[in-house]
Amino acid sequence: MARRYDPERRQRIIDAAIRVVGAKGIAGLSHRSAAAEADVPLGSTTYHFKTLDELLVAALRQANEGFAKAVAERGALADPATDLAAELAALLGEWLAGERTGVELEYELYLAALRRPALRPVAAEWGDGIAELLAHRTDPVTARAVVALMDGICLQVLLTDASYDEEYARDVLARVLAPGVGVTGRP
Repeated sequence: MARRYDPERRQRIIDAAIRVVGAKGIAGLSHRSAAAEADVPLGSTTYHFKTLDELLVAALRQANEGFAKAVAERGALADPATDLAAELAALLGEWLAGERTGVELEYELYLAALRRPALRPVAAEWGDGIAELLAHRTDPVTARAVVALMDGICLQVLLTDASYDEEYARDVLARVLAPGVGVTGRP
């Protein structure tokens, strides 16, 4: 039997893995479940991804691209005249108001790095990439602090089913971004 040329197969498997994790959680993902969802032979999943961790790394990397792309495409973030805290708070609001399943999936894959060391470098790439984009408007240390704060706000909203409070987010982001403010909150 001749092999069929299918250059999109690897991508279909990644997309299928993301759908499986979205529907069943990480515990529901296996080479078999990804193959069934992608409608490919089981051998295709193990050919492209020797281990489940390799498949999870590819899925996490793809999931990470969404928020990073949203940040990069937000032209106002590069404009020094723009209120960075307000722009970031609005961006978080848009992100959290979008398809909640996608945001939850992204965080589920991100938090899987706690138990799966192979995912840690990809999880770190996400924070590093966002911090790098923000460092054009602030220093690298503050950019990392802003990423941590945004991450924490998102987790709180997702884990508690609380409503996103854009005004609160803008206020706390402004405090972190305020130049010359020390630990006590005073210059």
